[in-house]
Amino acid sequence: MATPARSSRLRAWMLEGLTAQTSSPAAKEAAAQPHGRPWWRVMCLTGLDYFSTLGYQPGIAFLAAGLLSPLATIVLVLLTLFGALPVYRRVAEESPHGEGSIAMLEKLLSFWKGKLFVLTLLGFAATDFLITITLSAADATAHMVENPHLTSTLHGHEVLITLILIALLGGVFLKGFSEAIGVAVVLVVTYLSLNVVVVAVGLWNVFSEPQVITDWTTALTTEHGNVFMMIAIALVVFPKLALGLSGFETGVAVMPHVQGEPDDTEAKPAGRIRGAKKLLTTAAVIMSVFLICSSLITTLLIPAAQFEPGGEANGRALAYLAHEYLGSAFGTVYDISTILILWFAGASAMAGLLNLMPRYLPRYGMAPHWARALRPMVIVFTLVAFLVTWIFNADVDAQGGAYATGVLVLITSAAVAVTIAARRAGERGWTIGFGVISAVFIYTTAINVVERPDGVKIGACFIGGIMALSLLSRLARVFELRVTHIEFDDMAQRFIRDTANRTIRFIANEPDNRDLEEYRQKKAQIRADNDIPAEDDVMFVEVTVLDASEFESGVRVRGEVLHGRYRVLTLESSSIPNALAALLLHVRDETGQRPHIYFEWTEGNPMANFFRFFLFGQGEVAPVTREVIREAEPDRARRPHVHAG
Repeated sequence: MATPARSSRLRAWMLEGLTAQTSSPAAKEAAAQPHGRPWWRVMCLTGLDYFSTLGYQPGIAFLAAGLLSPLATIVLVLLTLFGALPVYRRVAEESPHGEGSIAMLEKLLSFWKGKLFVLTLLGFAATDFLITITLSAADATAHMVENPHLTSTLHGHEVLITLILIALLGGVFLKGFSEAIGVAVVLVVTYLSLNVVVVAVGLWNVFSEPQVITDWTTALTTEHGNVFMMIAIALVVFPKLALGLSGFETGVAVMPHVQGEPDDTEAKPAGRIRGAKKLLTTAAVIMSVFLICSSLITTLLIPAAQFEPGGEANGRALAYLAHEYLGSAFGTVYDISTILILWFAGASAMAGLLNLMPRYLPRYGMAPHWARALRPMVIVFTLVAFLVTWIFNADVDAQGGAYATGVLVLITSAAVAVTIAARRAGERGWTIGFGVISAVFIYTTAINVVERPDGVKIGACFIGGIMALSLLSRLARVFELRVTHIEFDDMAQRFIRDTANRTIRFIANEPDNRDLEEYRQKKAQIRADNDIPAEDDVMFVEVTVLDASEFESGVRVRGEVLHGRYRVLTLESSSIPNALAALLLHVRDETGQRPHIYFEWTEGNPMANFFRFFLFGQGEVAPVTREVIREAEPDRARRPHVHAG
């Protein structure tokens, strides 16, 4: 049985770095590194996801497009360089703190519409990032099992091996986020170097045997007739290659780790933005070259039957060529490198999850407070990855549709976001350009959804899960004192100082016409209902709800004298009871007195009034204010007085 001291140490370790801020754990760790890291090192972290797709992308491309695989890949590369890359370079400018396109779109819709829209996008982001973790680990397992030296030993244990790889990845992040970048640099440099060798040897064999190219072009002409038909078919099938577009959203998500310039400011980190653009451009160019070359050599040098399920090149086309043309020893080294980068490809996805989810959900009140700490979130995401692996039986092909759907939805949302941003900035040329890119990605996403509807179904499961858990969390935290700060203007401070030496009495008023008669009647009614002595002074308190969907917010308090006689404190907040509770506790702390506040009972059904409070920040004000105070102040003798009559 654990001792209290040991439990306390474990809790402190788990919640290390927990703050009341709205930034993510990954962003907070980045902030602890004031100088950041060179962009090319951070590129290796996001490149884990992007570059590792070479492990399975050529095989997927052939299964999707057959002999047209190189042509379909060229279409994908053009979309990468002239579509996704310009979009995310603009996203880097608009959200340099790693918020990504979701933050840009969040500003377009207010209140609950905006929150539900963000939760939907977070569902697709979770689909993208979590499937990246599970799919990459499953493909790493496939490379292990298909290695000639290990097949007999490991075959049949794919799920167990994949679970172990995911657990090891989670262990790295429990150790600390910064260690991931150092490991990423070594893995990416090694993996790309080995791929240069494989591609170079493959191209040498293609061009040294002209009949290979001749046989391919003859087969293309026989199968498709003419070049225009080939291009048309390539345009139709290229959405199936969408896995090759992964990595852009994570490239933006890790921006807080990019080294800036000495003159960078929090509001305008120009150096960090330039570094992020170099990161995105370099990664896209490197990947584009590898995609075209790998697609060409695998299509021309590997028999078609080997790409099919059960074939030696299924999910590992370049590894097949490494063994075939460079021998078993080099092939095994290549397999080890591929296994390691595929295993650790989940690191960039985990980084994206740790940046996105804690940035939004706790701020919406839709996650427990501990969700701002890194280690508990790593454990949660690791357990979800276990579940996904078990459901899909560690099958790479079965997860491909969900992965592609998540990637495409995020890129499409980014394209729409930058189109709107360009339009608002009055940039007509960029608006048209980004609009065309958005249309292409919408088409690509739609085709992918029609071809592989399982991706949307899986995404819908993530969205439904996030929304259900989010709403349950918000219900569980509904009576928290969720005021981040409280600000008084000079007049309001003067009112509080003037009443500090006598009984402080507030009257909660829902402002209507704010005329003389309204305040006169309200004051007379409250005095009569509560037997307040005529000589005791009172102040009115009125709350204006700004955005009730915001869980946490500050409170601004203004003081004013109306009709020459009534002192009124006007508060602005996302919730009436929370604002009043924060005011009362603040006044108690400032004056040393327990203030009194007087309410009228709210008319109507109590349950309906509760849901009015939950959704719109108003409703059953008196009991909810009292409950918020009770939650915030456990000592009954120190709680402000709440009266309802």
